[in-house]
Amino acid sequence: MNRRDFMKMSALGAAGTMIPSVMQAASAAPKKKSANDKINIAFIGLGQQAMNLLNGFIKLPDVRVVAGCDVYDVKRDRFVRRVNKFYTEKGEKRVKIDVYEDYQDVLARPDVDAVIIATPDHQHAVIAIAACKAGKDIYLEKPLTLTIYEGQQLCKAVRKYSRILQVGSQQRSSKEFIHAATLVREGLLGKIEKIKVHAGRNEVNIDSAAPAPNNLPPMEIPAGLNWDKWLGPLPTTVKYHSDLNPVIDETHNEQLWGAWRWYKVTGGGLMTDWGAHMFDVAQWAIGKDLNGPVEIIPASVSPYDQLTFKYDNGILMTEEPYEGNDRGVKFYGEKGWISVSRGKFKTNNKDLEMGKLEDTKVPFETMAGHYQIFIDSIRSRIDPNVPVEVGHSSCTVCNLANIAIELNRPVVWNPIVQKFMNDPEATKMLHYDYRNGYSLDI
Repeated sequence: MNRRDFMKMSALGAAGTMIPSVMQAASAAPKKKSANDKINIAFIGLGQQAMNLLNGFIKLPDVRVVAGCDVYDVKRDRFVRRVNKFYTEKGEKRVKIDVYEDYQDVLARPDVDAVIIATPDHQHAVIAIAACKAGKDIYLEKPLTLTIYEGQQLCKAVRKYSRILQVGSQQRSSKEFIHAATLVREGLLGKIEKIKVHAGRNEVNIDSAAPAPNNLPPMEIPAGLNWDKWLGPLPTTVKYHSDLNPVIDETHNEQLWGAWRWYKVTGGGLMTDWGAHMFDVAQWAIGKDLNGPVEIIPASVSPYDQLTFKYDNGILMTEEPYEGNDRGVKFYGEKGWISVSRGKFKTNNKDLEMGKLEDTKVPFETMAGHYQIFIDSIRSRIDPNVPVEVGHSSCTVCNLANIAIELNRPVVWNPIVQKFMNDPEATKMLHYDYRNGYSLDI
């Protein structure tokens, strides 16, 4: 595939790296609606990321937002206000926007064509599999799932029920990342020797991208929050704390991100939060979608001073800062290096430079191109540019890292059969026991 074709397919969302059987599976379902009909979508999870997604999706001309769901009543109220405000300002007469506390009520609606799932990660698999069974197409926030086994089951469900699933890896639709991946894939950087990925650091864990222990003290559950439904499949030993689900009110309801992602049990730290973006770009560029590393070595193991991933083609990938605090990816090849992060592209090879990137103040999460690819895929029944299997392989890299760090030793992984090699201790960490009433049955 030449560069022009590759970039065209990336922009249109065609799954250029997908095997034929996967593309055929997505095409098996009948087409959704005529080109003149709008796609009715509902949001499940109405936190800060959902507000960003709403700002992108609601502006698409062939989309109609009809419903929302959250376990916190203040977030439901905020959603209704924002949707009504948008359609009112457009001069459209609107019926009542329905909101629910239980996602099953959304999935039961026959007029909902697709759902946007932006819940905490531990709810992703359960809700997405239920959406597959209900015949809904899915836009699912990254990381795809909380555990590797959840991702395996979700991949099966998407294909069993012939659904379209787009993963919220917007960087696959962003030109600086497309340019970087194209250069590497076409061999213009020569043989790749190593890759540095920086997933970031934060005050919860300043030394690593891995999650911190959940030692938060219990707090009183705020009025209007159904904590039991928020827990979903998690054990009831996880107690409410405002870090996990921040208190929202009329004066403090903007830019509040749940810190559930930084702690063990409820999230995977920056390793899965930003790693799902950056490891995704690395694997995309070196042709390891639907594949992955064969050995993962934590930084504590001599002589490795950084978390290291080994691939079967000899490439070494580390997770470490490389240019200040930018979260991004740096590729080192025979003909120089290139680094890419949001809104930035750098290289020491003048033949590989790209044109100046636009200085836009539009938040990255609200850029509509990635969302339009999803809507186009619903109509065509052709996989989008980040289908479920790609999201799963990228998420698996993140989870493998956290498993190796927790075990404090190297782990050997077979990415084709998706199993640890002769390692019962690591195998137990592919999943956790759901509490009663929750399962991954497909």
